[in-house]
Amino acid sequence: MVNAQKMFATIDRLDAYGFAEFFAEDATAVAGNGDPVLGRPAILAANIAYMAMLKGIRHVIRSKWTVDDTTIAVTDVTYTRQDDKQVTIPVVSIWRVGEDDLITDFRLYYDLTPVFA
Repeated sequence: MVNAQKMFATIDRLDAYGFAEFFAEDATAVAGNGDPVLGRPAILAANIAYMAMLKGIRHVIRSKWTVDDTTIAVTDVTYTRQDDKQVTIPVVSIWRVGEDDLITDFRLYYDLTPVFA
């Protein structure tokens, strides 16, 4: 099972390569109402581009539960923009793992409008 605290700490270090290691080679990731990103290499590329827009990220887990192969995490995420402004928004992350304990499906539910307004 993927350790949520470890995964979020990796993201908080803006470590796109480390974050990609949590995913299976054929994983799918969907952020908000965006198009699905298919495969670990594409997920890595998307996260490199995304993290380059930010100076920092900090996750605070408010609640988390796991049912079978699926974990749901409710977090407050503080984004530090390139202009040093910090914006905190609620985010729900849902991921499913395969038999190898790597993420096969990852979903983010959030509204980034306040972050980049």
